[in-house]
Amino acid sequence: MTASSRDRVGRLSAFRRAVRSAVVAAAVAGGCSAPPGARPPQPPAPGQAAASWCRPGQACWPTERDWQALRSSLHGSLEVPASPFAPCQADAASDACAAALRSAKNPFYLEDQPGGTESAGWLDAWSPAQSVYAVVARDAGDVAAAVNFARDHHLRLAIKGTGHDYLGRSNAPDSLLVWTHQMRQITVVDAFVARGCSSHQPGIPAVSLEAGTRWLEVYQEVTGKHGRYVQGGGCTSVGAAGGFLQGGGFGSWSKKYGIAAASMLEAEVVTADGTQIVANACQHQDLFWALRGGGGGTFGVVTKVTLMTHPLPSHFGVLRGQITAKTDAAFRELLGHFVAFYRERLSNEHWGEQVAVAPDNTLRLSLGFEGMTGPDAEQVWQPFRAWLEQHPERFTIELSATALPGDKMWSFEFFHQYARDAIKPDDRPGVPAGMYWWAGDAEEVSIYWYAYRSRWIPQDRFEGAQADKLATALFDASRHWTVLLHINKGQAGASADAVRRGRETSMNPAVFRAAVLALLGSGGDGVPGVAGHEPDLARAGADKAKVDAAMQILRDATPDAGSYVNETDYFEPAWQHEFWGDNYPRLLAIKRAYDPDGMFVCHHCVGSEGRVP
Repeated sequence: MTASSRDRVGRLSAFRRAVRSAVVAAAVAGGCSAPPGARPPQPPAPGQAAASWCRPGQACWPTERDWQALRSSLHGSLEVPASPFAPCQADAASDACAAALRSAKNPFYLEDQPGGTESAGWLDAWSPAQSVYAVVARDAGDVAAAVNFARDHHLRLAIKGTGHDYLGRSNAPDSLLVWTHQMRQITVVDAFVARGCSSHQPGIPAVSLEAGTRWLEVYQEVTGKHGRYVQGGGCTSVGAAGGFLQGGGFGSWSKKYGIAAASMLEAEVVTADGTQIVANACQHQDLFWALRGGGGGTFGVVTKVTLMTHPLPSHFGVLRGQITAKTDAAFRELLGHFVAFYRERLSNEHWGEQVAVAPDNTLRLSLGFEGMTGPDAEQVWQPFRAWLEQHPERFTIELSATALPGDKMWSFEFFHQYARDAIKPDDRPGVPAGMYWWAGDAEEVSIYWYAYRSRWIPQDRFEGAQADKLATALFDASRHWTVLLHINKGQAGASADAVRRGRETSMNPAVFRAAVLALLGSGGDGVPGVAGHEPDLARAGADKAKVDAAMQILRDATPDAGSYVNETDYFEPAWQHEFWGDNYPRLLAIKRAYDPDGMFVCHHCVGSEGRVP
């Protein structure tokens, strides 16, 4: 992996990476102390003390008759998961191993394997671990059967839709896996009224989708066939109803439409006692609040969600380019002007995506916009361009914007005709037509993470005397590592409707004060346990140290700002407060009400204190 590849981080949105032609342009890839106010971990409630799950070989482990009874009760099936890299573990030099490594660069292939995960692991944190058995669920009844079986036999339960999780929370050793991959029905509703609510209230345009649905499938149905927009994720292979949504969920245009969790109108859930319930604003309101931002795999197994849809904008667009300063002093000056420009012209509902603050004194722009044409977007940037062009001895600038019709944003036919190199079709035999992932995602499929950090940067750091301090902090951090500023992942400046609905969720309140989310990270090729293909641990350690140094500067500049639970550090200190702020005590109380014995456990999830994942 090249140095520039290692310097990229995180899941860059579909839009910024997708566009690679005259129609749309591709984007350029590329031990901390707890903050003041952080709470120490709370001791577990009775019934939640650390426990040893029943494991294979122990007397408590289910008998073959028990497993057969479970198998017979399912509409789906009971399978034995295998590692996608099993051929390599048998013979790392074999043709079968080479084929497995090639297949593992296809995210949809990994999702089709009960033992597959999007990431290949994380330095000193986790490595993929296959469950002993997997319930391949076809419906909520299968999910309930798995939950009941795991509870009755005291088995560790893992929950997975797509396995698209940085922190490895969708897999666990010696466990029973609830795998919702086969549950992908999508239903568009013109006037949805949640169950238990008055039938006299006006219906809301919505879409209902089962737990295993991917965002590409949702977009192609809602936008491609029905001319509406639903707020979802950027990567086409991300699961729509799992941890992405339950952890909050951001897309390229979250400042216009809000966090994805705020679009949730209803959720169908299997709770720890095997009961199937419906949570919405009219019934089980506490659980409904917790599911919208409180994290996935924590309160129950979500089997179906209904999300509101929105009118489709006339255009989606991308503005890309880069601005390079010729000296360190000029770059520091550039950052000061950019902070002010962002506050005045970009911190609003029309803009999203990211700006990379790079060690080579370059700002790399990969910005999304909605509701504007390309010339409209370039006009917004004209004052900034004019200032730069007055100083050619200090700066160089490349900048262009392009828009496409809103209904073509996720059209396979459109990209295949006009921007073929933007997509990678899933051309495996038997795969439905039109499935693809963005070409820019290739490096992140089966990536082994060295480090990953996130930090909200409050809007007030962009104002007054704080703006100059922020520019200095960004400059100092960039001396160590590239800082990605995701402007769609802060809700300060978002539409009033987006903020109103967002504040009704359990997301960390810090997000509504944040102008951007800063992301830093590094990863590379490598599969733990596969001879000749192991991760480069020396490179990993060196990169991690640089990422840590850069993030410490940002943490010092943003005390009590918090971190985004879906894109964060595996080792985040004081994680309860960092992820959920003052909402954590209420979330913990809801957790204990619906899961009093702590059946649903995952790393740094609500109520996981004192539990062994």
